[in-house]
Amino acid sequence: MEETYKESSPVESWTEVILVYNSALKEIGTKLEILNDEFQHVHRYNPIEHIKSRIKSSESIVKKLKRNGYESTIQNMVDYVNDIAGIRVICSFTSDIYRIAEMISNQNDIKIITIKDYIKNPKPSGYKSYHMLVTVPIYLSDRIVHAKVEIQIRTVAMDFWASLEHKINYKFEGNVPQHIKDELVDCSIMVSALDRKMLSLNEQIQDMAERE
Repeated sequence: MEETYKESSPVESWTEVILVYNSALKEIGTKLEILNDEFQHVHRYNPIEHIKSRIKSSESIVKKLKRNGYESTIQNMVDYVNDIAGIRVICSFTSDIYRIAEMISNQNDIKIITIKDYIKNPKPSGYKSYHMLVTVPIYLSDRIVHAKVEIQIRTVAMDFWASLEHKINYKFEGNVPQHIKDELVDCSIMVSALDRKMLSLNEQIQDMAERE
């Protein structure tokens, strides 16, 4: 799949990178909104709380390429940086995460490259999220570009924790004191307990509603 991308779908300038990856975010975002609307229609329930998207800055891309030993070229950006386009899907409950991932996987034009389940296998820091690296076809006037998008799916509680961890890492430039790391892990455990409790409560409410 990577070779096909390189040969048939070259991206030749930074402005074209922005065009292609912004289009990819729109494609994925629209698909998610339609799936959420359909779920509301069928089940009277929205699994998605909100969606965030972003294009990685050129400075961050160059830093990542240099860190991994690659020259700062447009082709290397496309080939070796998987998170140029990122979309984050925020849910209420952990069960929604896997439901949304399945719905995305069932889209015929979306190709799954990798899946990393940091919910079942959290990072040592306590980080939890469900990551999907996918490609989506972008139909330009003269060719099709299969653009990579990193999709992160997490609960509101997981997103709050991840946001705090990011701010702490930024403040300490990656050299976070051990006692703060330990507290973050403790917070992650509390977040998991909260997610389980909220899911259990929601299931009780749904069971009561069905019996009425």
